[in-house]
Amino acid sequence: MKRAKRYNPVRQAAERLTLSIQFATAADGLPSAADLTRWALAALRPGRSNAEVNLRLVAADEARALNRDFRGKDYATNVLTFALHEDEDEGYATGQDLFGDIVLSTDVVASEATAQGIALSAHYAHLVVHGMLHLQGFDHEEDDEAQIMEALETVIMLRLGYSDPYAMEKA
Repeated sequence: MKRAKRYNPVRQAAERLTLSIQFATAADGLPSAADLTRWALAALRPGRSNAEVNLRLVAADEARALNRDFRGKDYATNVLTFALHEDEDEGYATGQDLFGDIVLSTDVVASEATAQGIALSAHYAHLVVHGMLHLQGFDHEEDDEAQIMEALETVIMLRLGYSDPYAMEKA
């Protein structure tokens, strides 16, 4: 007897995502590859046909150099996202293949988590989700864009079992 196939959104997302993870630092408290993958999958929006993402965890000096060289800002930031083949005006159309890099500065992530009083794993999860949404064309330059992106991040984080990353700002 044939078994009916059940809809499994995580499995379907996993079939659409190739995630390469590079640990370029030996910082304390790094998330596991399994957690990084789970967080990236959670943020992969429906309708994406194929996604190839490189996720690189680096020290502050590399993050600073990348931020300076590609964004003209001479400081280390928590997350950098580099989308390949992105339409400058429209981002990625739904259904279009997705290629890009996400770089997390482990030093900045740890410092921010401590300053905000949140678990390091929760902050990593949030920044992976944030980076994945950027790769898919979401932005927060304008207020209306920020509201949409933050709402998506909140829903995804809650589904992952974490609290609203913007709760302190909303209070």
